[in-house]
Amino acid sequence: MNKTGVNVAAILCAAATLTGCAGHGRLTGADWRQDADNIFRPLDLPTPTGVRLGSGAPGPQYWQPRADYRIDATLDPVNRVLTATARVTYTNNAPEPLGYLWIHLEQNLFNNDSIGARLTRGEERFGNRDGFNGGYTITSITHNGRDLPLAVYDTLGRVELPQPIPAAGGVFTFDIAWSFPIPEYGSDRLAIEEVEQGTIFQLAQWFPAVVKYDDVHGWNALPYIGQGEFYTDFGDYELTISAPREFLVVATGELLNPTEVLTQTQVERLAQARSTPDTVDIISAEEVGEPSTIPSGSGPRTWRFRAEDVRTVAFAASDAFIWDAAGASTGTLIQSVYPKEGLPLWAKSTEYLRFSVEHYSEKWFPYPYPVAINVNGDVGGMEYPMIIFCRNRRSEEGLFGVTTHEIGHNWFPMIVSNDERRHAWMDEGFNTFINYYATEAYFGEPEARRGDAQMIVPAMLLPNQQPIETPADYVRRNRLGILQYAKTGAGLVLLREQILGPDRFDRAFRDYIERWAFKSPRPADFFRAMEDAAGADLSWFWRGWFLETGTLDQAVTRIEQDGDGEAVITFRNLGRLVMPVNYEVIYDDGSSERRVLPVEAWAVTDTWPMEFNPGRRIREVVIDPDMKFPDTDRSNNRRRR
Repeated sequence: MNKTGVNVAAILCAAATLTGCAGHGRLTGADWRQDADNIFRPLDLPTPTGVRLGSGAPGPQYWQPRADYRIDATLDPVNRVLTATARVTYTNNAPEPLGYLWIHLEQNLFNNDSIGARLTRGEERFGNRDGFNGGYTITSITHNGRDLPLAVYDTLGRVELPQPIPAAGGVFTFDIAWSFPIPEYGSDRLAIEEVEQGTIFQLAQWFPAVVKYDDVHGWNALPYIGQGEFYTDFGDYELTISAPREFLVVATGELLNPTEVLTQTQVERLAQARSTPDTVDIISAEEVGEPSTIPSGSGPRTWRFRAEDVRTVAFAASDAFIWDAAGASTGTLIQSVYPKEGLPLWAKSTEYLRFSVEHYSEKWFPYPYPVAINVNGDVGGMEYPMIIFCRNRRSEEGLFGVTTHEIGHNWFPMIVSNDERRHAWMDEGFNTFINYYATEAYFGEPEARRGDAQMIVPAMLLPNQQPIETPADYVRRNRLGILQYAKTGAGLVLLREQILGPDRFDRAFRDYIERWAFKSPRPADFFRAMEDAAGADLSWFWRGWFLETGTLDQAVTRIEQDGDGEAVITFRNLGRLVMPVNYEVIYDDGSSERRVLPVEAWAVTDTWPMEFNPGRRIREVVIDPDMKFPDTDRSNNRRRR
């Protein structure tokens, strides 16, 4: 016992044992430390293999299939119908033969009898909210001129093969022809918008695509319900799109025939745009609809594009597009297309897009594609390789936010290709995280809702919580944004700023991106890769933040200091979630210092007495003075001696 009557030994004993020192501070004992329930116990991750290593890297036996497409499409804007054919070359790199193929038929979502249509309620963003009755008409599917049996199950089709595709490099080619009526509002991923000078078509999920086959689930034959997004193979695409002569078409990929579909003036303006960061008008607002913007000739224009190593392709077409462009330091041609209704705001779109591409390239991983295009239409915000759809016409902050978010998806999941239907946080949350720093770099301060952990506390206290690691289609109504976007983004900001530190985190995160670029990681790969490159055991963080729904409540419960200056500050962790305790000690002389109780303290107890001799009299202790942690009860974060 010290000179002021503080039994320091007893308080310290409480932190050192689970069963002894009765009466010297409350321990939760068996409630707190049970091996089966300890938040610090090792994660139950899949056993490493030669495909996915214990380091979180793809192994020497890593494999993934490839699907290459040659698509010829015709847009009929009068009848609002798309008709197309494709030759698909599928390479089976799996170590086993494949006796059948599954293909995505995502337009079938817009059939009134689809699973997604029957589950849609009211004016929801996703699903078939307008009751549009559409879907694919498959005209033919053949191999070497012979019909292939196709069984359709909602948004999936099973194709029977004449013989199995051999393992480890076997190739199978088939041809498919289809058409579908275009929904006016297609689950916020495709749309038609009537504007004063014409019509804007945004087309996505518009072709039958081979389902992803991988080493974890085999065929990933999950239905397209609406909220869950996509998981597909990389491939090369040769794309031709025929549209009425007055229509401008932009698409995933590099335009191969500019001299056939553009005027000489437009070709020259594009060349000028490539060489400058300043935005150049290719078709100005005053020129929209003028005959001089259309090359001489008659009949439809056929636009040809090529895209390499992409997960899918999308396109947009309109007779009302203003078109501008600029060059980025990455060598990328940055472009925006929009109607006059987007002015004056959309005149800054190309600047926002160029800034974002350059920022993400420098900070995380170089943008690998030749073009990046922003399209203004009725789709609220959606991403595809090299092309994004953004609706915002209200404010600079809003347009920058949706632009930097959607193009950020070209890193997650278009380069690092995760399974969006099962693990949406690995694209939406990672993207929200990188958006936080892009917004800070552009405006001088980050957008709080993208990374401020304190902002999500009210949502963490709602009833019926779900962990972040919940498939998107099974996330409760109206909670996708907070769970997969905001909570994930805020967690990564916490990990970077408060736990690992920026240098340590950035090195590990860049290493993860580089290891998995153009490959498909799973959550276990991410967890292992970050721990391996950062040199840290983060099982407590992954479990608490991503795999469980616990909350954080840190408290300072006791301050004692004897006449010689020896002090004991007692902290409590009152919730299931654990974090380091960042605290400020304020002294009677007006000075203060910041200190940290390592998170490992909570591995053995929920009560930790911190003993030290500051050489000054303590007046007050404040936990998390900068409010960086998601503490659910701040009334116990401050205590006077």
